[in-house]
Amino acid sequence: MKNIFSNTTSKIVGLILGIILCLVCFILSVALGQTSIPLQTVLDAVVHYDESITEHVIITTSRLTRAVIAAVIGASLAIAGALMQALTRNPLGAPDIVGINAGAVFFIVVSATFFSVTSLLHYMWIAFLGAGVAGGLVYLLGSLGRDGLSPIKIVLAGAAVTALFVSFTQGLLVINEQGIQSVLFWLAGSVAGRNMEMLLAVLPFMIPGILVALSLGKSINILISGEDVAKGLGQKTMLVKVTMGVVVVFLAGGSVAIAGSIGFIGLIVPHIVRGLIGLDYRWMIPYSALIGASLLLLADIAARFIIMPQEMPIGVMTAFLGVPFFIYIARRGLTRND
Repeated sequence: MKNIFSNTTSKIVGLILGIILCLVCFILSVALGQTSIPLQTVLDAVVHYDESITEHVIITTSRLTRAVIAAVIGASLAIAGALMQALTRNPLGAPDIVGINAGAVFFIVVSATFFSVTSLLHYMWIAFLGAGVAGGLVYLLGSLGRDGLSPIKIVLAGAAVTALFVSFTQGLLVINEQGIQSVLFWLAGSVAGRNMEMLLAVLPFMIPGILVALSLGKSINILISGEDVAKGLGQKTMLVKVTMGVVVVFLAGGSVAIAGSIGFIGLIVPHIVRGLIGLDYRWMIPYSALIGASLLLLADIAARFIIMPQEMPIGVMTAFLGVPFFIYIARRGLTRND
């Protein structure tokens, strides 16, 4: 199937359309909810804030922060997914494949079970630590042997580490089922109740990760053309792979640390982008960021309405989208990014 945006000019146009789509989704996220707010009021709250107006308070203290967090996390997970699919050469690759979510969740459950941690801010740092430990463990296991790090070893090591952390987590949930109730909503994934302080705490990891990912486009294009070809062109393939892995840990780990386990964004978005522009990572990374941000913003909006007046965890909404897509990709029997 021919890509919609096939040449440089059309790709630039598509990027502009993506920016517009992301802005529209962002504005809708601020305006819509249990209390729907007119767009003019949203603009007034930003330009002429008046603390005596209830809608202004809702917008500035809750909605704007929530929209910013959802956009940043959506973009980060989508970029991490694109990098993982390139690194593993697997169309089902996503941050989950390196055990990041499982590691973060396990560390959270340990902290709640044995140390009675209840603070969201504390959960955030513990989850980030767990994500980093899981990513490092997968890298260590994937590097064992004479051949060193390879896509198949990463997949196998990621599956093993994920299974290990999941089994440990389930055991702890059985031991302390009552005490774990305080983290269940976090475990399901949500951007509700998060504050800007939590985002600012991990931005020093996420912003460099995004910038490095944007700069890796050309190197990734060479890498996916084949290991031998890349080495023949003088590329330090191991350095590129390690850099990609570190970026994935920073982006996906930071996202899980803030919002919990939100799946499938990293799986779905790269496939959508490939359908739009093809397999050129110089364009895939920015496209993935915009579409990932838009998709998570829309999922968050839907989560507010589907069981009103309560909210559904955003991780459940992304699963509704992701599971059928996952089955579709698996049934196609793809084994590489093409």
